[in-house]
Amino acid sequence: MPKTALAELEAAELAAEVRLEDAACPSGVNENTTAVVYPVFDNDKDYFVERDGVRFAGTHVLAELWDAANLDDPKLIKETLSKAALDAGATVLHAHTHHFSPYSGVSGVVVLAESHITIHTWPERNYAAIDIFMCGDCNPMDAIPEIERVFAPGNLEVSEHRRGIMGGTS
Repeated sequence: MPKTALAELEAAELAAEVRLEDAACPSGVNENTTAVVYPVFDNDKDYFVERDGVRFAGTHVLAELWDAANLDDPKLIKETLSKAALDAGATVLHAHTHHFSPYSGVSGVVVLAESHITIHTWPERNYAAIDIFMCGDCNPMDAIPEIERVFAPGNLEVSEHRRGIMGGTS
């Protein structure tokens, strides 16, 4: 993700933080707790999609990266998955990564208005597992080029699955 886009995303997250003491504080919640308020979306919109005469909830892409690089850098992983989400036409709500140690794997999630992208890395094996699930007008396959560019896998296996097919048929 370009530095300006990442800075804008971080600024929006910071601007959205509110003190619970400024709102009605639920019983049992410490008034010093910080909450994050996300944009309100049209709850009447149906995010189910129809393609080739089939109506379904969304597309789930599973990517396995072998002989990959950059798998131990949480900041780069967060930026890459956020950029990949935007490339796919998704709306990023929140991104978080967790580094298990300075020389170990990273788990991360990018929460989208249209669902999510997750990653789990094993740098010691040069392997990463990525899930991309999106509904609505997004195309999760459009996230793959950025992932491939940054992680440079020697072998990339991608499968695509339609989730929530109406009527339970394939």
